[in-house]
Amino acid sequence: MTVAVIAFDGMTPFHLSVPCLVFGAQTDETDLPHFHVRVCAADAVPLRTPAGFTIAPEFGLEGLDGADIVIMPAWHDDCRDAPALLVQALQGAQRRGARMVGLCLGAFPLAQAGLLDGKSATTHWGMADALAARHGKVRVERDMLYVDDGGVLTSAGVAAGLDCCLYLLRQLAGAEVANRVARRLLVAPHRQGGQAQFIERPLPVSGSEGRFAEVLACVTASLGMAHSIDALAARAAMSRRNFTRHFRQATGTSFKQWLLNQRLAHAQGMLEKSEASIDVVAQEAGFGTALSLRQHFRASLQTSPSAYRKLFREKLVRSTE
Repeated sequence: MTVAVIAFDGMTPFHLSVPCLVFGAQTDETDLPHFHVRVCAADAVPLRTPAGFTIAPEFGLEGLDGADIVIMPAWHDDCRDAPALLVQALQGAQRRGARMVGLCLGAFPLAQAGLLDGKSATTHWGMADALAARHGKVRVERDMLYVDDGGVLTSAGVAAGLDCCLYLLRQLAGAEVANRVARRLLVAPHRQGGQAQFIERPLPVSGSEGRFAEVLACVTASLGMAHSIDALAARAAMSRRNFTRHFRQATGTSFKQWLLNQRLAHAQGMLEKSEASIDVVAQEAGFGTALSLRQHFRASLQTSPSAYRKLFREKLVRSTE
């Protein structure tokens, strides 16, 4: 599968590295699906960066031809109009059926090309109002980490691009592959797109917060067990109210939603790599019954556990052919 990543003059190298790390991280592991990453220059090379070095991509915009995924990993901070050749290249890629992705301010060229018309999209929170004002046909989701609407993915700023790319990798190659890549990159393996962009205190900075992190680790290691907020708050030496407030500050979501996301991810991994029955998957992931697992799968993933397993196995066979 070919992934075309568009670079431009003046871009921050970190933004370019995000999709390259996610989709190029597994090229030296023979048991993982292989992605061919093309970095494509939208301007004359070499491309300048604010980091003190230049970039000389192997491809120009012709590198988008035949790509299965096209990623606009960022855009200029002033959100200037994209040049006509870039807009035309983006439009042509979508017409050919490529999956289109705009990370951070990369949503602006996609919107200019009309690829977000009538769709929901997000971008860096600081420029969400500008995106909405400039492109009235786009439904701007100001608080979401990433949005997947009609085959077009957009993400919030900086680190949310990693979440978005890992989400896409999970769709293409399954939860186990995405988790393995996330472990190599030392990032959270799965954050839901609906999680808040702004997290007040994302990392533990005190002894009490260290206990809080330990509690979350214990929950993750025992998803098949019942977990009450009162019991967890007591274990973290916090009141229920303080634990609930602290949890949202640290994760950007509620404990109930976080736990559901962890259980769904665990169930996906089991369906991908084991022959366990749906009943066993439901028990070990903490859903209790196969019926409950099916209901949550349908609500969150728009599919059934059996259909997910079948689809993943088909993808795995195709990737090894």
